[in-house]
Amino acid sequence: MLVAAAVCPAPPLLVPEVAAGAAAELGAARTACSDALAVLAASRPDLLVVVGAAAEGGAYDQGTRGSFAGFGVDLAVTLGPDLGEPPSGHATGGTLPPALAVAGWLLGRARWAAAPVAGVAVAADLAPSGCGLLGADLGGSAERVAMLVLGDGSACRTLKAPGYLDERAAGFDAAAARALGAADVAALAALDTGLAAELQAAGRAPWQVLAGAAKGAGLAGRLLYEDAPYGVGYFVAAWS
Repeated sequence: MLVAAAVCPAPPLLVPEVAAGAAAELGAARTACSDALAVLAASRPDLLVVVGAAAEGGAYDQGTRGSFAGFGVDLAVTLGPDLGEPPSGHATGGTLPPALAVAGWLLGRARWAAAPVAGVAVAADLAPSGCGLLGADLGGSAERVAMLVLGDGSACRTLKAPGYLDERAAGFDAAAARALGAADVAALAALDTGLAAELQAAGRAPWQVLAGAAKGAGLAGRLLYEDAPYGVGYFVAAWS
């Protein structure tokens, strides 16, 4: 069953080499992510499942490689410790999608060695019911499961945001932050799919997978970080 979870934002800008001169702007977010990962390690998991949104769903083995070359940086990562052998990277050819590449960077930065790692890309348009079923399956995949969930809130908080300014964005993000901070699985499961899509909130599907995994687990949550740099809602939470 699920014994702990960490929720982190997924922008490649979280990686200092990608952010370059703007790296300091997300320093507090990186620190909060480190704190959340420490909660996962302390939970003594048998398996760490990493979940992030992508254009298509798929499963990724520990050691699967990813890169930030598409963002102009010659930086490679692996999903958890490199096993020293070519990973199968089933379903999508063995290259991590951006959200899972960010997770790989976070795990490498934390020198993760607490448990084996498995990656799951969730289709960004997966319906809430499908997210819940996937989460329940992942939550039962080992006796003690921890989850690292990558996802952003709305991308419409300011005029310069990727999705321009939408007056509904602040309310959506506030509701998401409350649910993540309180480990409120019902509130996460009830997030409006259509509104999330209109607000370009890529975290909706991964968060609802987490809700499915955490149902009945009785976890408590803490919100460690909440901000909207670049007009995008970023949250870090730890559940245990």
